[in-house]
Amino acid sequence: MFDFIVKNSSTIDEFIYMLCGIVCFLTAHRSFTRKNKNKFTSGSFWIILGICFAFGGLIIKNFANGGIIVGIMLVVMGILSIFNKVTPSEFEEVSDQIKENNAKKVGYKIFIPALVMGLSAMILSQLKSFNIVIASGEAFALSSAQTLAISSILALVCGWIIARPKINETIDDTTKMVMQVGVSSLLPQLLGGLGVVFTSAGVGVLIGNIATGIISDAGRLAGVVAYVVGMVVFTMIMGNAFAAFTVITLGIGIPFVINNGANPAVVASLGMTAGYCGTLITPMAANFNIVPAAVLETKNKYTVIKAQLPVALTMVIVHIVLMMVLAY
Repeated sequence: MFDFIVKNSSTIDEFIYMLCGIVCFLTAHRSFTRKNKNKFTSGSFWIILGICFAFGGLIIKNFANGGIIVGIMLVVMGILSIFNKVTPSEFEEVSDQIKENNAKKVGYKIFIPALVMGLSAMILSQLKSFNIVIASGEAFALSSAQTLAISSILALVCGWIIARPKINETIDDTTKMVMQVGVSSLLPQLLGGLGVVFTSAGVGVLIGNIATGIISDAGRLAGVVAYVVGMVVFTMIMGNAFAAFTVITLGIGIPFVINNGANPAVVASLGMTAGYCGTLITPMAANFNIVPAAVLETKNKYTVIKAQLPVALTMVIVHIVLMMVLAY
């Protein structure tokens, strides 16, 4: 079984992306069939996204200009989102009495699917360390898509067992949540790709040259401040500390901190967590900051960011102090 998964890993990944595409197509169907002030543009957005998920890989592999075709679809989705033409449809409101009855029925068991998803994803991502050797002699490991798919399915099954919803209710609530999150659901994928583009384009080198002109020989503290603040700011732009880490560490961390005698292990660890301070205060980190606000239906979509801002700014200062104390 393990050998089969490894040999057909790409095919399995494509199947998983097709499942994501099906969710987008269901969302498009709800956009077209439910009351929506932007029915056509909203439905079109989700259809295009579904095509990208379900058939994007096939388009790129089987068409000479497949990458351009997918790129054009992304541009169209970007235009629709810029002009605020992607809006949620209206769904049947559930009465407060029904909500209260369901809350009493399920209780704290509602957290079990989330815990199952998190724990299973963590365990599955560490399969390589279990040393399950396959025919090629390598340790067995699942791809990121396979890990997330399995953990999501397990969480879904747990949710079904606990709440026992009807199929139509499951589809309605799924598409409703996707619409509430809206175009922000695209940010993790796009920002991950943007990090690769920035690295390939030499943005890290450019930032290093700019930093050289500003910091020069200003000393260790200036280098540490530039590195930590750079990680925070670039993470806010990218929405992803992992994408920012490579660029800022190459441009500032190595030449102005590590080359000044700092311990690379300490610098790398604190540099990454400094980036997380930026994650706390940027709408670009949609899955952390915008999605929860959408799911909770808060009046202000930046409620989570406002609550996290004081902690984030405090932790920026803490990171600077820790790096000065522990790295040198």
